[in-house]
Amino acid sequence: MELLFVAVGGAILGVAAHFAFHYRHLRGVVVVPAIGTAVAAVVWVGLTWLGWAWDGGWIWVVSLVAAGLASAASAYLIGPGRERADAALFERLSRPGSGRA
Repeated sequence: MELLFVAVGGAILGVAAHFAFHYRHLRGVVVVPAIGTAVAAVVWVGLTWLGWAWDGGWIWVVSLVAAGLASAASAYLIGPGRERADAALFERLSRPGSGRA
């Protein structure tokens, strides 16, 4: 049950990161929250396998901080990368007669 709660927490942090950073129009609505959810769940499971108590406070802190950092980093990096890739593709496709599609 706690895994579900930490996954929801990661999703909420991902939604917050999605709306906190620019370039929202260049990434999907679910991409950053999905990354936050996955990171929170994987870190939680990894820490429980390492023997951390699921009712301890530090497992929650570490899992949610990792999810927040991963969400923020992905929201910060995906948008500009997508913008550069779209601009490069537009330049390549806008040259008529280049022989490559």
